[in-house]
Formats: sequence, structure tokens, C-alpha cells
Amino acid sequence: MVSEKDSGYRKNFSLIATFIGLISIIFVLSLFLAYNFSKKNIENDFVSAKANVLEESIKPYNDFFFNKLPEISYYNGFLDSATASKFTDTILLQYPFVRKVVFYDAQVKNLNYEENGISYGDCSIGTKSVFQFARSLPKDSIKLFSENQVINNADIDDFNKLSLKLITYVQKLDTAKIPTQEQLSSNFTNIRSNHIDYFNIPNFEDLKVYKKMIAGKLATDPVYQQDMLSFELDPNKIKIKNTRPLLYEKISVVPVTYDPLDTSSDYITGEITLGGAFSDYKLYFISAKSFVKREIFSYFLPIAALLLLFYGVLVLVAFLIYRNLNINHKMFKLQYDFVTNLTHEFKTPVSVIKIAGNNIKSSSGLSEREQQMYGRILDEEADKLNGLMNKLLAFTQIENKAITLNQDEINIVDFIESTIEVHTLKHPDFDISYETSGFTTFITDPVLLGSLFDNLAENAYKYSPPNKKKLHISARMIKDRVVLRFKDTGIGIPSSEINNIFKKFYRIQNRYNQNGSVGLGLAFCKELVNFMDGEITVKSVVDKGTEFKIVLPYNN
Repeated sequence: MVSEKDSGYRKNFSLIATFIGLISIIFVLSLFLAYNFSKKNIENDFVSAKANVLEESIKPYNDFFFNKLPEISYYNGFLDSATASKFTDTILLQYPFVRKVVFYDAQVKNLNYEENGISYGDCSIGTKSVFQFARSLPKDSIKLFSENQVINNADIDDFNKLSLKLITYVQKLDTAKIPTQEQLSSNFTNIRSNHIDYFNIPNFEDLKVYKKMIAGKLATDPVYQQDMLSFELDPNKIKIKNTRPLLYEKISVVPVTYDPLDTSSDYITGEITLGGAFSDYKLYFISAKSFVKREIFSYFLPIAALLLLFYGVLVLVAFLIYRNLNINHKMFKLQYDFVTNLTHEFKTPVSVIKIAGNNIKSSSGLSEREQQMYGRILDEEADKLNGLMNKLLAFTQIENKAITLNQDEINIVDFIESTIEVHTLKHPDFDISYETSGFTTFITDPVLLGSLFDNLAENAYKYSPPNKKKLHISARMIKDRVVLRFKDTGIGIPSSEINNIFKKFYRIQNRYNQNGSVGLGLAFCKELVNFMDGEITVKSVVDKGTEFKIVLPYNN
């Protein structure tokens, strides 16, 4: 038995264990870093994603302010109560955060308004009528004021403030240069907390006339229509669009001064100001840490899966390398045993031949008995060498399909009896019996079939105790197949070795197989059966015996 050290291969289990241990440590460390990265990323998202929530939630307000309000100017100041009612209905329906709208039907002229407007120089801006539209009101509007009535200061205050802003802007207007849209919008709009006042923007020529009125340089008394709408807003009606529902557990609109007292370390909070007419309010974000942890894991798990896959690949590579080294070690050991046993097989007959040759050479004269003895010895040992070389050659030829399968008709009874005669002559204590049924002759290669019979019979004799050297051969026709069975009463084959016995150079270690075998017998049988398009199987019980079953095609 060759030791692992002598064989030249040394399985370094510590190196494999170190490699797996190292990649395991790296894997665990990578999981830790990946979790921290996921946690940091989600925490950063909690801060940065607020802007996206604000942008999506405030979109209706921006659409209202930048797109809907400028439509008022399209009417050039000629809105009446009916048209204003339809206009505000669409606003109240489309924008839930608009709670109330007040419509001021106004005029700009040279006559002074003593009660319901303001004057500067010869330019006066006053109201003809005021209407209110609200969600809580019926479809028809409420008229707050009409011409020739005195309006309450509270109701006209918004109008007067924006009118003063308009007059101040017109007074400073450079008529040699057309103002930008941004300048016009900022001076014809007044934005306060939850409130927007908007004058329709007149054309540039009208603004020039207004400037002349203020300077008292206008001889005529023109009258210009001017409309103003005042919008009262409700920030609590803003529809919050939570774009990250797995990150933000609750989002609410609260005043900027809101400072919750019940927030503990178990929660993560954030805020962002709404801006514009809602600048006194903010979006307040709050999530329990346990809630955010689920989002962290949803981000972390795909990364962990990739790391696990990479780790699995590395472990698989380590296993394949180890298995390859182990297979190489086994192959080297098998080949080493093969060379050792083959050398022993050749060495014994060569040594006997050499001794016999030396005796013949050194002897001055040989008697007839001695000549017959040395002749028999030389003949037997030469047959052994020839048989061994023929087996190796035949095995190689069959493996490489270098021979042709002959097709000869054989009589199965004659064939079995011939085999029995050869082996009983060789081993007088070998008890071989047989039986046949279902057929008499079939076509096959007699040389290859003879090799099968010889190898299996030789094995049955070799691996049987001295008092149990028995073999029963049966040949039957079953479903157009020739079934051959070789059943002995030998030492049997352990179940753990059944899958190995047909491998080249493989030898079962037992007291009957220490020397004299190169591990080719059953491998040779397997190759023969395959070459003959058949099948070979084995059943065995330790200390009871072994049965080889060969199934061959029936050709007749």
C-alpha cells in the first residue's frame, strides 16, 4: 500500500480550510458593509426624497399659479359675474386647496372714487361690484357689493392693497422699454399666507395711458375695465403624494412652527417648507425605525443575494479544485498500483524463466525428466506473459474500437462445456455446473465471449474460500435477449464497492487480492459487454457470494 506522502501527492486540507475560512470571513464582512451601506443609503434617501414628495404634491398648486391664473388676463378686464362664476367653478373643482374666490369687477378712469377704490393724481381704480364664490356656497354666487353701495373696508382691503401696488408700479414705469412678463406678474399679483390676489395684466399701451392719468397729462376721460380675483387657500387640502411609501410612514401638512413633543428616538423625522402662498406651512415626515428597517432590508437583500452567489461560486471552485486534486491523487495511486502489480506479474515468470535458464546453462547434462520439467516451466511462464500482454492489448484495442466484432454461430452447450473443461483441468477443485433453456445456438463473437467466460470463471475461483470454490452458469432466452448468469459462493463484494469494481486499475483490498491483480479483469469484462452491445450488472452479499448478469442481443 503506497502512502500519500510516498505517492507524491499530499492533500493539504489546512490550505482548503484556510481558503474557505478566508472567503467566509470576507463574505461576512461584505454582508456587514453591505448592510451599513444600505442603511446609510436609505437614511440619505429619507433626507433627499423629501424634495421629490414636495415636487409631486405641490404640482397642482404650481399648475394653478403658473397656468390657470394667467387665463384671467385673456378676458382683458371684461369678466362679468356669470363668466367669473364659470371660471371659478372650474378652479374650485380642479384645485381642492382653493377654498374661496372673491371677484372684483373694477374700472380705471379719471374720476375719483371716494369710497370704493383709491386715487392717485387723476388716476382712480375702483370697484363696480364684488362677488364671492366658495365650496360651501350654492351654485349661484353671493354678491357682496354693487355700484352706488358703500362696501365694508374689510371686503375692499385686498383690492386697495393690490391697486396701490399697481399704481406705484405704473408711476415708475419706463414707457420707452417693454416690461418683462416676470415684472408684470410680480406687480399685478400679491401673495400672502394662504392668499393670492391677482389683477388681470393690461397691455402695454393701456399701461402708458395709466401713467399719463397719474401724471395728469390726459385730456380725455377714458374708462378701462380691470378685474381682480382674490383666492383664499387651504393648505390642509393639498393632496400629499407619497412617492416613497416604504420609506415615509406618515406625511402631514403642519405649520412651520410645529414642533412635536412626543417624538422619541424610535422615530426618524424630517420636514420641508411648502413655499409660495403656503410658506407658513411645511410637510412633516415621520417614520418608525422599525418601518424604515424594512426598506433597508428590501435594499440590502438583493445585494446580499449577489454576495451569497459570489461566495457560493468561490466555495464551488474550492470544492472542484479539491475534488480534482483528490481525483488526481486517486488516479496516481491506481496507476502506481497498476505499475507495481504489473511489474510483479511480469517479474515472477521472468524470474522463474531466468532461474530455469541458468540451471539449464550451468548443468553439464540434463536427464529426460529434468528436460521435461524445465520445458514445462518455461512453457507455462511464457504462457503467463503472453496472456498478460494479450489482455492488455485486447483491452486497449476494445477501448479504442480498433477491432471488429466477428459474427459466428456458436452452440451454447458446447461453448459452456468447453469452458468448464479448461477451468476444471486448470483447477481440479473447482466445481462448475450449468443449465440452459430457450435457445441452442446464437450468433456472436466467440473469442470475446470466451474472454468474458474466462475472466468471470477465474474471478469466481480466485475470490472463493478453499471449500467453496463453486460456480453455476445459466444461459436463458428472455424476451429475445440472451441472459447469462455467473453465480458463485465466494467472499462477496461490499455494497460500498459495487460502483467501483468496473473501474480500470481498481482493486478491492482483501486477503485474496494482495498480489497478482492489476485491476483490469472486471473493467475488461465491462468493455467487452459494451462492445458487444450488451449490459452487465452485479448483485452480491458479503460471505454469501456474487452473481454477474450479462444481457446480450440474440442474433440467429
